[in-house]
Amino acid sequence: MSPASILVVEDDDDLRQTLARRLSEAGYEVAMAATGPDALAAVAESVPDLVVLDVMLPGLDGIEVCRRLRADHPLLYILMLTARADELDRVVGLEVGADDYVTKPFSLQEVVARIRSALRRVRTVREQMAAAPSADDEAPIVAGGLTVDPVRREVSLDGEEVHLTVREFDLLLFLARHPDRPFTRSQLLQQIWDISYEGYDRTIDSHVQRLRAKIEADAGNPTFIRTVWGVGYKFAGEENGLRSADPG
Repeated sequence: MSPASILVVEDDDDLRQTLARRLSEAGYEVAMAATGPDALAAVAESVPDLVVLDVMLPGLDGIEVCRRLRADHPLLYILMLTARADELDRVVGLEVGADDYVTKPFSLQEVVARIRSALRRVRTVREQMAAAPSADDEAPIVAGGLTVDPVRREVSLDGEEVHLTVREFDLLLFLARHPDRPFTRSQLLQQIWDISYEGYDRTIDSHVQRLRAKIEADAGNPTFIRTVWGVGYKFAGEENGLRSADPG
C-alpha cells in the first residue's frame, strides 16, 4: 500500500519544513506550499489525502482556500492550523468546511497523532466505498425524509442527494445508529475524531450546525439532530419513524 499523501500549507519557512520533516519521518509522502494560490495549484495538480492548512497565508488566506477546496473536493480531509487566540478563525474554518483544527503553539506529536487518526478514517471510508455490496451490509437508515446509507456513504433528503464531508457523515451516521440516546461532546469527539483532548467542544458544535444547515428544513428548529441541554446532542429517531430500509 502506497503511503498517504499530505500537503502542508504554511508560510512560516521553519514551521513548514519542520512539519514536513516530521510527517516524512512518520512515513507519509509530503508536499509543501507557502501561499494560498500555491496550495490551490498543488491540489489541482495532485489531490492529496490530507491538507494541513494554516489560516494566515499570503495571497489568499486559509479560510478562502478551505472554502474552495471543500467545494471541489468534498472528501478531502482538511486540518487547519490557527493561533490560540483566534477563536473566530477556528469557528469560521469549521463552518467553511475544515474537518478539524489544531491551535498554535502545538506539539508535533499531537499533530501527527491527529493526522494518523484522520487518515485511518479516510482509508476506511475509501475501502468501504470501493467494496462490493454484500448480504451482510448494514441497510440504509430512514427517518422521516432522511436516508443515510452506511455502505455507499450517501445521504439523501426527500430524494435529493446531500453532500457531506467525511466527518459530517460519520457524525450523522453515529447519531442515527444510536437514536434517541444523548451523547456528550466528549463522547462524540472520542467516537468520531478518536481524540479526547480538552477544548475541542467547538468542533462538535460547528459540525452539528453544518449538518443542520444541510439536512434540516429549519436549522433553528431542528427535527433530526436535537440539542439535549446540559448534555450534548441526540438523533430524534422515534418521532421521525426511524427504520432500516431494504438494501438496494
